[in-house]
Amino acid sequence: MRNPYRSLMRSVGHTQWFSDLGKDLVTIDRAVQKSTRGKVSLVGNGTVPQLLLTVTGRRSGQSHTTPLLYAPDEGSFVVVGSNWGQTAHPQWTYNLIADQRATVTIKGVKTPVLAELAEGALRKRLWALATDSWPAYTTYADRAYSREIRVFSLTPVLLAPGTLMP
Repeated sequence: MRNPYRSLMRSVGHTQWFSDLGKDLVTIDRAVQKSTRGKVSLVGNGTVPQLLLTVTGRRSGQSHTTPLLYAPDEGSFVVVGSNWGQTAHPQWTYNLIADQRATVTIKGVKTPVLAELAEGALRKRLWALATDSWPAYTTYADRAYSREIRVFSLTPVLLAPGTLMP
């Protein structure tokens, strides 16, 4: 059955006003998701799969959590550093490049992951998955001018009980 809310969101996702509003909503959504351990979101709301990505700051060493849309890929998660089409990469992408270890939280379940910055044929394949899930990424890429939007594959790391992430 077709979800009219999902269709509407996928349509307005291309508009500039939605991107402007989205940047502000992410700050509020981050607090809502953190307080509900990722179980409630203002942004995704069932239209596109959403996760919380927790990375370590490359300068501060502190944990930073960002709500992101994702596309599933054979047990991994595809995330896109679109930054709503701004000309600069989002900070979480720099942190993920500096330290590929991160944590994904989906509906309250935390999963350690290792990130891979996709390039070449892998990037092309993952970009297709991401834009199929959220078509507005193509509009954000157009707005980003010469910046190639970063695409990452986040692969879960299976750990033995009591083991720290490598």
